[in-house]
Amino acid sequence: MKMQNQRTAYGKTLVELGRENERIVVLDADLSKSTMTCLFEQEFPDRYFEMGIAEADMISFAAGLSLTDRIAFVNSFAVFSTGRPYDQIRQGVAIGKLNVKIIGSSAGLSDFGDGATHQSVEDVAIMRAIPNMTVLVPCDAIETVKAVRAAVEYNGPVYIRICRNDVPDIFPEDEEFVIGKPYVLRDGSDITIFAMGRMVCEALAAADRLGEQGISTRVVNVSTLKPVDDNSIIKLAEGMKGVITVEEHSIIGGLASVVTYALRGKGIPVETIGINDEFGQSANTYDALLKHYGLTADNIVERAKAL
Repeated sequence: MKMQNQRTAYGKTLVELGRENERIVVLDADLSKSTMTCLFEQEFPDRYFEMGIAEADMISFAAGLSLTDRIAFVNSFAVFSTGRPYDQIRQGVAIGKLNVKIIGSSAGLSDFGDGATHQSVEDVAIMRAIPNMTVLVPCDAIETVKAVRAAVEYNGPVYIRICRNDVPDIFPEDEEFVIGKPYVLRDGSDITIFAMGRMVCEALAAADRLGEQGISTRVVNVSTLKPVDDNSIIKLAEGMKGVITVEEHSIIGGLASVVTYALRGKGIPVETIGINDEFGQSANTYDALLKHYGLTADNIVERAKAL
């Protein structure tokens, strides 16, 4: 499969949107070469604001810009764009439903070299808990482009979570991205795997192996973590021998919470694969961390066989 980088796709899309819509402004917290907002800065320096390492100020500044009819994109690593300015997001953006788009770059464990301080394992839980916040976790570069464009059209606060490393293209090019819709990327009749972000490709790889062993697997890309259509989750799980959730995030407050809440009282066995209430750590490679935390196709296969 073709590999692309979500950050690069995001940066290029911002530039395209900037050409199409003069209302778009971009803010960054001293990480523009990593978040790839440097591309927007080069093209539109008068609509770009370098805020320094001052995330709370960046959110408040963006809130003010949104009150002048701007569509403000604020950018940093996911751990910093959600954790440091939590109060400003809650009080200044979410309560007033302001049109601010918060981008969490280098999300999950993808900043493998910098350890727990730079790895966001709880960002989705934080943002899902804030009323009026929409939370999107695209699975690849193709869906990132579509999600960013959808966020521009949506009037209100949005959080988008982006991986640091290259990921395979798996989202259909001709598929329309609709906020709130889960996408069936492969159908099956025995097990449903609900996955988000980087874990969708692991779920597809696991489905291939399970198929060879006679286990028919449905793979669902849950790229909207809020709002969630519970009825869609129920329909995609009904009639199955079991359900597995897979996320590069804490099992608390993320995809596992979304699916288990939707399926409460339905009697469908659910297994959860995620980070078990602990922080990340440094490693030599991203794959080493994914293996350490059990975020692999191998682990999905074993859980599916057990179900």
